[in-house]
Amino acid sequence: MRRARKPVALVRRGLLVVVLIGAAVIPGRASSEQAQHCSGLHCRTAGSLLWTHALSGSWVAEPGEAGTVPSQNGAYAAAGGGIAVIGTGTMVTAFLEKSGKQLWQVSLSGIPSGAAIVGVRAFGGAVAVGVEPDGGPTAGRDEVILSATTGAELRTYRSAPYGGAIEASATSAVIVGSHAVIDYANATGRVLWSRAIGPDERTWRVSGPYLYIEAGSGKGPAAKVMVLRRISLHNGAERVIRAAGKSGFPGTLSEVVDGDVLFATDDGVEAYDGTTGARLWFRRSADVELAESGQSTAYLATGSRLIGVDVLTDQVVSRAPVSVASSLYWVAGDVALGLDENALGEAWGYNLTTRRVVWSTPSLPWPHFFTDLSGLGGSASPDSNLMLLATCGRVGAAGAGSSEPACLRPELVAVLA
Repeated sequence: MRRARKPVALVRRGLLVVVLIGAAVIPGRASSEQAQHCSGLHCRTAGSLLWTHALSGSWVAEPGEAGTVPSQNGAYAAAGGGIAVIGTGTMVTAFLEKSGKQLWQVSLSGIPSGAAIVGVRAFGGAVAVGVEPDGGPTAGRDEVILSATTGAELRTYRSAPYGGAIEASATSAVIVGSHAVIDYANATGRVLWSRAIGPDERTWRVSGPYLYIEAGSGKGPAAKVMVLRRISLHNGAERVIRAAGKSGFPGTLSEVVDGDVLFATDDGVEAYDGTTGARLWFRRSADVELAESGQSTAYLATGSRLIGVDVLTDQVVSRAPVSVASSLYWVAGDVALGLDENALGEAWGYNLTTRRVVWSTPSLPWPHFFTDLSGLGGSASPDSNLMLLATCGRVGAAGAGSSEPACLRPELVAVLA
């Protein structure tokens, strides 16, 4: 389960992004403008527009980081298991990831009046859709599991407000609920395994095949994470990790990178071995902006710089101006994704080692980046080089009582990153 209070780094990453515009802000931006842009299924280079699909419903083109969004409720997207999925209101649509061919479109049934989709996560064989009642997150959340092949509803489970499915397939789903983490059989709803969650265990992260849950003690700045619980998503096997030689871990669990854990404290960032609990390093006056699994790298904002550090050794492997940090949405292979805003938007890739923009897209008017604070959904998938953006191909007049212009041609765009 996730605390309602969002970690600083995640807020910066997704919801309060200050986007950088132009070569005057980003070193080397002008060089990317010379690249040949490509559109269509034959494209293979980063920055290419692979496919575009029209979106149904009423949308608006909002200025700033919001971009193209539904006029009511929110839009949520995810890619994984060979498909791309978008959900808004009570409608879910799936496409083939490589071609953009629509596979299915379903309207969720049996949900309360006024309820709306608040998250979409794509897994191999299944799509998990979080649905929140009209009363908001305090009223809880249902997780609807759909077949990735047909869109058929397999089962609906009750979950925590900031929980939901963290692993799913056609046969089973692991759900973070209000009082337990439970693996269910989708055919019958039978519990395959269960691990209870206490009232002080409200922050979690998924890394690889494991769920990490912090178990705290006390409240306020002096509170500590007494232990970390590492739970296998496959069979529920649990390991308790304690801070070696200390009474507990400081601060709040921020990221898990290739098995090592990072904690955000009032003073900075502290790293621990995720197996032994041994303290690895501490960086004062730093915030975690992004982390890249597979590369064992965490990107920290500290002073006037954004530094990439090896999570195991604390060795600095890259440096970039801190202004770049506020524009980051996602990173893979040392290349971070950024977006320009509004009617002349572009997506671009910034190499954190060479400090240059290495690719950019053609114009993407009013681009919107989908986020999910769980890290399990959103525009970019760690298992794919596909990025999903909502854009507005044609803008109309603002509606009555609204300052934002209507989007007359909302589109879902797949970009190779």
